[in-house]
This record gives sequence, structure tokens and C-alpha cells, in this order.
Amino acid sequence: MESRPDLAKIRHDLRSPINHILGYCEMLLEDEGLPLPLAGDLRRVHASGKTLLALVSRYFDETTFGSEHDLQKIQHELRTPINHILGYSEMLQEQAAELGLKQVLADLERIHAGAKQWLAIMEQHLVPVLVEPVCGATSGTLKLTQPTAPVPSVQNLHSQRAVADSHWKARILVVDDDSANREILCRRLQRYGATPVAAENGLQALDLLARDSFDLLLLDFLMAGMDGYELLMRIKSDAKLRHLPVIMISGMDQENGIARCLEAGADDYLIKPFNPVFLRARIGACLEKKHWRDQEQATYEALLRSQKHLAAELAEAGAYVQSRLPEPCRGAISADWCFKPSAQLGGDAFGYGWLDERHFAIYLLDVCGHGVGAALLSVSALNALRARSLPDVDFTHPVCVLSELNRIFPMEAHNQMYFTMWYGVFDAPSRRLAYASAGHPPALLIPGAAGLGSSSALRTGGPPIGCLPDARYRSAEADVPKGAQLMVFSDGAYEIPKPDGTTQSLANFITAVETQASRGPLNPQAIVDAAVQMCSPLDLDDDLSFVRFQFE
Repeated sequence: MESRPDLAKIRHDLRSPINHILGYCEMLLEDEGLPLPLAGDLRRVHASGKTLLALVSRYFDETTFGSEHDLQKIQHELRTPINHILGYSEMLQEQAAELGLKQVLADLERIHAGAKQWLAIMEQHLVPVLVEPVCGATSGTLKLTQPTAPVPSVQNLHSQRAVADSHWKARILVVDDDSANREILCRRLQRYGATPVAAENGLQALDLLARDSFDLLLLDFLMAGMDGYELLMRIKSDAKLRHLPVIMISGMDQENGIARCLEAGADDYLIKPFNPVFLRARIGACLEKKHWRDQEQATYEALLRSQKHLAAELAEAGAYVQSRLPEPCRGAISADWCFKPSAQLGGDAFGYGWLDERHFAIYLLDVCGHGVGAALLSVSALNALRARSLPDVDFTHPVCVLSELNRIFPMEAHNQMYFTMWYGVFDAPSRRLAYASAGHPPALLIPGAAGLGSSSALRTGGPPIGCLPDARYRSAEADVPKGAQLMVFSDGAYEIPKPDGTTQSLANFITAVETQASRGPLNPQAIVDAAVQMCSPLDLDDDLSFVRFQFE
């Protein structure tokens, strides 16, 4: 049979510190010189002491003891008034120290010490009384106090608050169904330099969160109606609110309750009555974490804006490059082409046209690399060719053109960029094609529109334009029969990255072009579509230019 606890001794032990609290409060309130701001908080401390005294009589009376088995309710009701006493007495000490009221400060310290003593008695006597007889648990199951820590002096609290004032510029939402708890927290946050906003229940908190923004939420666990855990779950399931830091504050300290809140997304958990140093440190850590997250988010959003702006500029630059490309043409020489830019702005450019009544020029260049620099270089070279602005150059002689371009576009003067090039001039009366290349893929000459005969690869030796200041180029000639097709392209037409990690070779590309040509006139769009399909689902990593000429 279980032994009955000595309730008379428990009542005596618990009433002693409460009597000290009430006595010092009454003496201070009787002092006519007590400043009015302090008197209001002292009355709150006195009222909480009277409430605590009544609860002790209620729960530990011989006639009713054991009839109420709701441990959560008992713990909550006992903690509420002691939290008020500790919270108000701590703020009163700070105010008295600031006003220089040494005697008042001494009595306030005695009140605070009495509240701490009451908690120690709870730890010593009431854990086995409340837990073992009712639920058979061990005395270690219910801890009524936080881990012990040195209580800071009022002077330290004041100096630390002054430091905090210069850093805490946060809006903090305090949610608690107890008005005194809300006031204590809000006033302490104001002394730290924060801007507190109070809500008395979960629904009111949700309404405030929908209408305003906050840097932190201090949330009571036990509340009437929607409790703190339910509110926490609703916040963390909302995409707009889930990143809001939440610190749970409650008199409940069972490990499973704390674990549930942390698993649901709470950033921290403070047990009432909380030490002001712990409160300030935990809030400061959450605000710092949010500050760095906000900085990271701001940096990310700025990067997105920058990328969007850059993408728009690159698209505009790409559109300009394409605007400089020639229109398809029909006549004695027909020209069709397809240009497929890569994901980045590239450096392909090409052109063609009659130099005079008998000479038709054809050229294609490919700048190394990608980006704005490559595009600028390709457009500069293209404009020089279109305007025939190279001084003292005979544009009917391919070697002269390549040599002059090499002279005026050295890579040292263009951010180490160079370009490959194929340049040819068709002489209509003789049907001879003079050509020269500078590190560029060969042009393909197919004798007939129906693919009659094998293709010829037209390429001469020579380094890319801009690499060597004394580079020498040479030209060659080829007969162009009636109905012949000429294909000029960049290396992006065949250096296609495949999903298996391999790259198509030039030889395979030539074979594919010859196969298509054997069925009739080549379609440049079909060549490009085949390249895109070959690399799918990857993107082309280089510009693809394919130009087809038909000679009547």
C-alpha cells in the first residue's frame, strides 16, 4: 500500500518562500516614495503570489489530494504565477538599478530569490508526489526547472541590454494566452531593442502573420483552442511562413513534447520560467540565423535578377548577330542556310554576295569561346568583310583577305580570342572557285544536285586568324560544274555531344551529308534538326552554322 506524503510539511515548505514574496511586496508598496512605474509591477507580483498560495492550498489539502490526476494541468497552473513573479521581479530589478534605488533593489532581489527558492522546493518535494503516486513514473520523468545556470547580476543584465539595443531591430510576434506572460515578454523584448507584437491565441496570430511580416515568433505551447503545436504545424506547412524562426516557450518540459516541436520545425524550445540570459541568447541566435538566411536569399534574388538581365542582353546581342546575317537568295547562285545558336552567345558569322559582275564571295568564320566578347569579335570581322573596309585588299583573292584579317585582329589585342575562317570566291565565267582556309573545317563540294559523284573537301593549310602574326596562308582552286552544291559550315555542325559522352566525327558528318545529297538538294534545316536530335536531351554547346549554295 502506498504511503501518504506529508502534505502538512509540503504546504509549509511551499508557503514559506511565498510568504517572503508577499511580505516584501507589501512593505515596498507601503513606501510612499516608491515610483509609480514600479508600483504597478509590484502589485502584479503580489497578486501572483496570492494565486500561488491558493493553488498550494488547493492541490495539497488532505481532503482533496489525489482526486485530480491531470499532471499537465497541475504543472501548468503552478508554473503560471511563478513565471509572473520571476518575470516582473527581474524587470523591476533592472528598473531599480537604473534609478539608483539601492534599498528597493535589495528587497526586489529577496523577492526574486524567494521565487527561485520556491522552484527548488518544487524540484525537491513535488516531483515524487505528483508523478509517482499518480502514474507510477520515476522522479526523473518530470523536471520542473531548467538546468541550473548562474543568475546574472542586474548590472550585467543592464549592460547586455544596452549592447543588444544597437543590434536588435526585429519585429517579434509573441503568442500566449496569458496576458501577464505576454506583457512580460513584450516589455523585455522592448528593453532589448526589438519591436514586439502580441497575440492572445493561435487564430489571432495567423491573422497577424497574414497581414504583416515578422522576424521571429515566440510561441506558447499550451493555449486554449488552437495550441502552440497546431499553430507551429500550420506555419511550417505554409510556403510563405515556413522560414519564419519559431521559439517554443512553455512550462512543459517532457522530452517527447520538446522533440515533437523540434521535429515539426521549431528552432528552439525554452522552458518557463526562463532565465533572461537564456532568452536573450536564444532569440539573438535565431535572429542572427534569420539575418544570414535573409542575406543569402537577397543575394540569390539579386543573382536571379542579374542573370535575367544578362540573359536579356545576351538575347538582344544574339538577335543583333543574326540580323547581320544575309538573306537567302535565288538566281544563278542560290543560297540557303540555317543558324542554330548555342545556349550561350557564340561567335559564328557568315556572309556572301557579288563583289562585281563576275565574282561571288563566300565566307564563314567561327570565334573561339562564347559570350559577348566572342560575338563582338565575330561582328567586327563580319562588318569589315561586308563593308570591304580592309585597306589595300583585293577581296577576289582569298589569301589577301585572310592575311589582312590576321594582321588587324591579333589575339593579344582581343582578349586572347581568335577565329577560324573559310573564304572562297567563285568566278562565274570560268566556273572556278578560289578558296583558302584558316584552321576551319573544309567546305564540301558535291558535283550535282542529285549527288552525282563523290564530294570534295575544300581546305587549305593555315592557322586560325589572330594566332600567329607572321602566319602564311595559301589558296587553291576547284571547278564548279553546273548543278553543283557547296556546303560551308562551322565545327558546331559535327562536333555534337551525344548522351553517351562521345562526339560525332567530321568523317561521319560528311557521310551523312553525302547520303542526304544523294536524295536531292540538301535542306540546311534538316541538317540542323538531325544535330539537335543527336544530342538530345543535351543542349548544343556551340553555335551551328550550315550554309548551302546551288550553282546553275
